[in-house]
Amino acid sequence: MLERLLLSENRLELTISRLCQEILEQQESEIEDTVLIGLQPKGVFFASRLQAKLAQFSGKVLPFGRLDVTFYRDDFRRRESPLKANSTEIDFIIENKNVLLIDDVLYTGRSVSAALSAMTAFGRPRKVDLLVLIDRKYSRDLPIEPHYVGLSVNTIQSQRIKAQWRELGSTQDEIWLVSNEF
Repeated sequence: MLERLLLSENRLELTISRLCQEILEQQESEIEDTVLIGLQPKGVFFASRLQAKLAQFSGKVLPFGRLDVTFYRDDFRRRESPLKANSTEIDFIIENKNVLLIDDVLYTGRSVSAALSAMTAFGRPRKVDLLVLIDRKYSRDLPIEPHYVGLSVNTIQSQRIKAQWRELGSTQDEIWLVSNEF
């Protein structure tokens, strides 16, 4: 197995800062009506970092929720072993809000599609923008594209992205591209 470091801890911090600056620049007049929703499981770690950095830059703490899409996935019943669900924790209504839907890696688009369906239980947003840390190019099954991207990576089917977060016991926050050896 071959691994290539995509984002070191320092570069990850810079990427998060840049994304926050982009958000504030593009949503400056609407930031009061913006909420953050991180996709479970790993998108919430990234979303939590964004929330903290946005508060540092803007002086405003945006509402932050965690969304589990397990039972909304189109492949939920097609697996041999059952998926383990995470919790959904959204204690606000998204009706007429600008939602920043946040995930660590965009691959086929199926998780994002499921998230859009799952969000309807919390209201009808005015607008939904997708923000991802890693956009895996050339791998989409659905016509879904992010509005904000930390890093675009050209990948092939046999590769995967490994996100290591301190919250999951890693010594450093790092993002890796992993390739199977041939």
